[in-house]
Amino acid sequence: MSTSETPVKQLDRVVIRFAGDSGDGMQLTGDRFTQESAVFGNDLVTLPNFPAEIRAPQGTLPGVSSFQVHVADHNILTPGDAPDVLVAMNPAALRANLADLRPGATIIVDTHEFTARNLQKAGYAADPLATLEEPGNALEAFQVHPVNLTGMTVEAVKEFGISRKDAARAKNMFALGLLSWLYGRPTEPTVTFLERRFAKAPAIRDANLTAFRAGWNFGETTETFAITYAVKPAPMQPGRYRNITGNLALAYGLVAAGVRSGLPVFLGSYPITPASDILHELSKHKALGVTTFQAEDEIAGVGSAIGASFAGALGVTTTSGPGVALKSEAIGLAVMTELPLVVVDVQRGGPSTGLPTKTEQSDLLQAMFGRNGDAPVPVIAPQSPGDCFDAAIEAARIAVTYRTPVMLLSDGYLANGSAPWRIPAVDGLPAIEPGFATGPNHTKADGTEEFWPYLRDDETLARPWAIPGTAGLEHRIGGLEKGDGHGDISYDPANHDLMTRTRAAKIARIADSLPPLVVDDPSGCSNVLVVGWGSTYGPIGAAVRQVRAAGGKVAQVHLRHLNPFPKDLGEILRSYDRVLVPEMNMGQLSLLLRGTYLVDAIGFNVVRGLPIKAAELADTIHELIDAASDTPSRREALR
Repeated sequence: MSTSETPVKQLDRVVIRFAGDSGDGMQLTGDRFTQESAVFGNDLVTLPNFPAEIRAPQGTLPGVSSFQVHVADHNILTPGDAPDVLVAMNPAALRANLADLRPGATIIVDTHEFTARNLQKAGYAADPLATLEEPGNALEAFQVHPVNLTGMTVEAVKEFGISRKDAARAKNMFALGLLSWLYGRPTEPTVTFLERRFAKAPAIRDANLTAFRAGWNFGETTETFAITYAVKPAPMQPGRYRNITGNLALAYGLVAAGVRSGLPVFLGSYPITPASDILHELSKHKALGVTTFQAEDEIAGVGSAIGASFAGALGVTTTSGPGVALKSEAIGLAVMTELPLVVVDVQRGGPSTGLPTKTEQSDLLQAMFGRNGDAPVPVIAPQSPGDCFDAAIEAARIAVTYRTPVMLLSDGYLANGSAPWRIPAVDGLPAIEPGFATGPNHTKADGTEEFWPYLRDDETLARPWAIPGTAGLEHRIGGLEKGDGHGDISYDPANHDLMTRTRAAKIARIADSLPPLVVDDPSGCSNVLVVGWGSTYGPIGAAVRQVRAAGGKVAQVHLRHLNPFPKDLGEILRSYDRVLVPEMNMGQLSLLLRGTYLVDAIGFNVVRGLPIKAAELADTIHELIDAASDTPSRREALR
């Protein structure tokens, strides 16, 4: 496509939100704009947001689906607090998203959908587009561009003989073409995508391609937009990159863990939002030693994974919070039998069915304590979509090395959001050594040898892992308490006390393998420390940047390992006068830090089903800095 003579304004970043009815293809539109930006070389972070209903009432506020993408010429950490551009496909999309926009933001609306009926369903008493020039109009703080997206799309594709309904559905491609022109996005990736996606439906393919080109041409040939915008590529470390979602990265991490351990990967899972994509992806990789089993329920899913681990595979089960509740008894069985198991919990808004398509991180206490008896398990959490890959490998390392189930806490924001990811070299990934038992390990009084399944490794306290059917390694395991060493059923009170403490000590021993925490404190004399976990990494990092840019001194540390905590965490916490813990829950990590280290951890708690806004967090950090300004820094005093 040719370039326009329209003046170009250089931007360092822009936040764009596509919004419409849940049938308007906003997720596809946003994803295509994201892929175009990734090919161009921008840094980017995305935030898909859609209703839980398969088809919410058309034209209503609950039925609005949106996709937000933040692109920049520098490193960014969040999808942005407030959009600079809103593409609204109907009145409901406009009304549902208007309050989120920054003053002066650009709004592009499809005038065709602003009918009396649609305005009524969205709760408008009058058409806001009809009074744009009048004082007091709800849209006066914005740059509004009314465009008949549907009408022009239908007109552009009429030559292909498709129904009006199918023609109108291509309006999202018209909008994508217009935004691609407005922000100088490369068009080849979308053209190739459409040609492949609709290869078996030539008329639909040509209609979507024509609509896409018509949107580009509309921007180029009309005077609706006085200028276009450019966001330069971002500098990045050398390497090969791709745009990746958290669920996809997590699936690839599990495959890589299988390769690096030499173990077949078995996924026993029951579909549940927002974790199902992991099952879908892993089902494609049979050639890499992955077996997937879609079970009839959550209990069968985890039970099959435990059985696979008993047989010598890397057992994995994926779910969300409600599914963890159903799997809890079986996870306790894996604790008792001391078998490797990776339990992936892609957290969502709760409790119960809660907010299936919205994000939250409120399963931490469930992961820590949601089993009967004293049944500690390691808990880890990734911090970004790409980090889900590394977290999956780390979860597998711990599970295999220490013979234990591991809880991996992702969340809906990481699962569905995306960011650039540098593809690692397989040889550079950490090796995982299963260390299967190869022969008897205990000599009886009469001199004969036998296999004891509960003898311990001196370093890890892990018991031996023996593949069933191996001659000389016959043994049995189950949910009843085991006798120390020999593993026979034991009801002896002293043995139960010993085994309970040993299992806890084994989990605590994992801390010996963890690297020191990295504290980001450039000044070295901050009074305030911000502690986070999981997907709050992005908002916390962005907020800390804002505070430092304004002259504030603040430190940041982010936790991947939540059980056991890193060994140096207590010393770090006690080095600061104020400890702030932002979470998308009501204060679960705060509770654990207070109870473990007796520090006054201050919670910043948001449970809106959306990521924390960096600007709001920055305001709280400033308040804490001001409150601590008269107190000499403990960190400075310790020097």
